[in-house]
Amino acid sequence: MAQSAPAAAVSNIYNTPELRDKIMFTFLCLVIYRVGAHITAPGVDVVALTDFFANKGKGGLLGLYDLFVGGGLSHATVFALGIMPYISASIFMQIAGVVIPTVEKMQKDEEGRKRVTQWTRYITVVLAVVQGWGFALFTASLQNAVVNPGFGFKLQMVLVLTTGAIFVMWLGEQITERGLGNGASLIIFFSIVERFWPGIFGTFSFIKTQAVGPFSLVVLGIVMVAVVAGTIAITMAARRVMIQIPQRTMARGRQREAAKNFIPLRVNAAGVMPIIFASSVIVVPGAIAQFSGNENARIISEYFQPGTWLYYLLQTILIVFFTYFYTSIIFNPVDISENLKKQGGFIPGVKPGAKTAEYIDHVVSRITLPGALFLTFIALLPVFIADLINVPFRFGGTSLLIVVGVALDTMTQINQHLLLRKYDGFMKKGRVRFRGRQAGGAY
Repeated sequence: MAQSAPAAAVSNIYNTPELRDKIMFTFLCLVIYRVGAHITAPGVDVVALTDFFANKGKGGLLGLYDLFVGGGLSHATVFALGIMPYISASIFMQIAGVVIPTVEKMQKDEEGRKRVTQWTRYITVVLAVVQGWGFALFTASLQNAVVNPGFGFKLQMVLVLTTGAIFVMWLGEQITERGLGNGASLIIFFSIVERFWPGIFGTFSFIKTQAVGPFSLVVLGIVMVAVVAGTIAITMAARRVMIQIPQRTMARGRQREAAKNFIPLRVNAAGVMPIIFASSVIVVPGAIAQFSGNENARIISEYFQPGTWLYYLLQTILIVFFTYFYTSIIFNPVDISENLKKQGGFIPGVKPGAKTAEYIDHVVSRITLPGALFLTFIALLPVFIADLINVPFRFGGTSLLIVVGVALDTMTQINQHLLLRKYDGFMKKGRVRFRGRQAGGAY
């Protein structure tokens, strides 16, 4: 009896030693991360801290940060900062690569990229120290949250959290280099998924107490399914730009008809990174306000809490900005134009060289805007619906986008390994889209 496609794919993974080892290594690193995310830092009363997050911090900026670190912040674990300092440092270096020519030049060669990576690590340490000190001030300000508040406790907390952040950064880099997928994205993915099931069971418990009606729960379920379907659609969508590459035959020097192919320009080439970047940036001002204890800063931060119109506006602007920004970093029309010119290829009706680069850049700019707006829509809609029907299930579009996007990206990489070994993957043959490349295409 023939095996089903998923069963055959799993069997093929087991029969591919290299892929099997990568998956096992990645899983081991993620298990180590989640184990460390349950070890509490010394000197903190976890009950008092979790009570604060349950009452005042739930749904706020600290709650959003806590979601990305898998509850480590609300439980004051050794991995309370998670991968977020590294994400913030990466954002800083990517922005520096755009505005500083020296950094941009370094990012184009192997030795330069190594130096940029090293600088990113140094910035991660600095950010971890600052965030660790801020978290120490925050916990010390809570009533009965710290057994012996003082300079010694704050120094100890900074040391513990900074060490944890460095270790998580190292785990993420190991996954990226030796495992499967992007380490930073998978760490956030694992942190979010682990909290899905308690949230789902907690939501069903509200039906028993009649705090939430069955109709409201059905509406939320429909919205979540729509978000997942929309995310898959926008991730797989691409604009095909037709290209022609002349092919010469050796017989009598005749030139055969140009081979027709296409360049797939993805509608959402940036993937889930705009959501992660926007969430990282929007957390910082509120976190600083809450950690500093300044009353004026606290009042200002309340205007940017999730559910307020300023929060929706800022989140929309940040997602759109980072979509264009990250797309401009990973997608270079000039390089594509030069590669086409070297192969003798061209876009019908467009002159090779600068005109081709301008045409591709124009197309990317046009398709990125609807992609960014749709990304913003499905990121904010579930949160808006949850507030409208008063459903306490707080996993909105942001978390679902990250989970679905990272899952699709990881599955695509698995299919790449299987197809290289001439095995059937999870997706049907001919429908797999590689990063910036169509299976069987020119790029």
